[in-house]
Amino acid sequence: MANSGLQILGFALALLGVIGLIIGTILPQWKMSAYVGDNIITAVAMYEGLWMSCAFQSTGQIQCKVYDSILQLNSALQATRALMIVSIIVTVAGLGVAVMGMKCTNCGGDDKTRKSRIAMTGGIIILIGALCSIVACSWYAHDIITAFYNPFTPVNTKYEFGSAIFIAWAGAFLAVVGGAMLAASCPRGKPSSSPKYPISRPPSSKEYV
Repeated sequence: MANSGLQILGFALALLGVIGLIIGTILPQWKMSAYVGDNIITAVAMYEGLWMSCAFQSTGQIQCKVYDSILQLNSALQATRALMIVSIIVTVAGLGVAVMGMKCTNCGGDDKTRKSRIAMTGGIIILIGALCSIVACSWYAHDIITAFYNPFTPVNTKYEFGSAIFIAWAGAFLAVVGGAMLAASCPRGKPSSSPKYPISRPPSSKEYV
């Protein structure tokens, strides 16, 4: 059986990963305006996220605008939105399943083998959710890189990676590590026990006397 300390550590890492995924999904700093070419000094920094775009002025003022229509968004942004939401839901569900299988909880009955299998299932579900977020972040990052090196993209509309995408990547990595630790709760096969027979002792020499 897996060590209960390993399960607690895996659950804590996966929980931190979910928090990172939620924060990264909400923040608008998925990509920021790149200062290339003649656009070196500017009083406004542009940020775009999954849900809104924001303008940060040098005076400290922030102006954000939510995207008006989903149909106006490109395919990469729509896919990233969907995958991040699916990732958060699946990972939270995996955490709920893992709680029932952890040794430090009373859920899932008293059968240790069954609880270990439940914890292993929760870890696998967390891994699937983390994989969705990794695909989403990588897809969005590929879209940023492609637009940045596209010669037809205007200089003042080029973007680079923002802080939110790194937070989402870090959350996905923590979820992968935590899910792997929980998935290591796979119960090992018990060695086959031979039937127990009463030990026959050789007759003592006194019995023949």
